[in-house]
Amino acid sequence: MCALAPASPLAPGAARAQAEAPAVPAAGSPFDVNAVRTLLQRGDAAVAAGNLAEARRQFDLAREAARRLLGFYRSLSGAFRGLDARIPREMDDKGRQTLDLLADANMRLAALFRRQGQPEVAVPLLVEVVSSMTPTTEVGRRAYQQLLEIGFVTTPFYGSTPGS
Repeated sequence: MCALAPASPLAPGAARAQAEAPAVPAAGSPFDVNAVRTLLQRGDAAVAAGNLAEARRQFDLAREAARRLLGFYRSLSGAFRGLDARIPREMDDKGRQTLDLLADANMRLAALFRRQGQPEVAVPLLVEVVSSMTPTTEVGRRAYQQLLEIGFVTTPFYGSTPGS
């Protein structure tokens, strides 16, 4: 007869305590926000070295990783809603961090395209930042300001005021 799982040498109480202990994320895991930060740092280093092709590649990888993570976090958050509030809360927090990193990657990539004289390629990235972060956040305002500088929009945004 084949056993599905090895017998635990731990007493039932010890096994439960171990199962309830917070998991430690694997160092260097490609599935966490630190991996996205690392890709952004590599892109920044490539820009500083003048290797714009490598910078673009790293920023694109950061965007792709952030989008995938965001989807995973949203899926897990939804799956556990109403079952265990801790898990959706954690996934929502990680999702917000990841969304910030996605906006950072978009802003860096847009700056790279502008530097290369391709502002039209920067426009969709900047629009995505304004849409996802809203124009009331600092990064949203900066993205909209760049759209204004490019000439894609002509109406300046000064922030929301009562009665406007």
